[in-house]
Amino acid sequence: MDGGAHYNPRTVEEVFRDFKGRRAGIIKALTTDVEEFYQQCDPEKENLCLYGYPNEQWEVNLPAEEVPPELPEPALGINFARDGMQEKDWLSLVAVHSDAWLQSVAFYFGARFGFDKADRKRLFTMINDLPTIFEVVTGAAKKQAKEKSSDHNSSKSKSGSKGRGSETGKYSKLVKDEDEGLDEEEEEEHGETLCGACGENYASDEFWICCDMCEKWFHGKCVKITPARAEHIKHYKCPSCTSNKRARP
Repeated sequence: MDGGAHYNPRTVEEVFRDFKGRRAGIIKALTTDVEEFYQQCDPEKENLCLYGYPNEQWEVNLPAEEVPPELPEPALGINFARDGMQEKDWLSLVAVHSDAWLQSVAFYFGARFGFDKADRKRLFTMINDLPTIFEVVTGAAKKQAKEKSSDHNSSKSKSGSKGRGSETGKYSKLVKDEDEGLDEEEEEEHGETLCGACGENYASDEFWICCDMCEKWFHGKCVKITPARAEHIKHYKCPSCTSNKRARP
């Protein structure tokens, strides 16, 4: 477990950067890398934890041996409940505990390096502006974004842009239109859309693709789909939906 364990952020900005990196790693484990994560959480193994690191990587491993640990520890034994509940519910439970862990790590650094009331408030505000891991994993962040978008302009629908990159309308992706005059309208319509993998906002200069199963939007780079490859996909399924379709014993 060396993915940033000895890195000690000392300012609000550094702590927030640390938080975002760890958060991105955990979101990756629970979305785009979910099959690998599921396999590593073998209930037959000892107590396992899900760690997110500042370099946006994740790891399933045993808890730290030192007592007390250098940093607050994630929830212990996440693997034991894997086969005792629906995968979707299990992932949501891991997400909730991961949110709590990220908060504890961030404010551990704040306490250790003497953040005052104003610094703690600023750190919490920065963290609170991001959707939680639970919201990203369950799709609640997308639902909230859709409601905000609807409030801003009820006459527009996200489905209007599904298939913009295809003549047949079967492809579910957001592609930068050749007509630059539409960029401003597209930004307004999708500005609140969040990537189902990394949780970041939509931008018109990036390739996006929508899952035909859960209707979540993803950066192409987050799910390893290029515009050229997308042109040959009639019905796209994101990694989470693909994983949920496999048979359970």
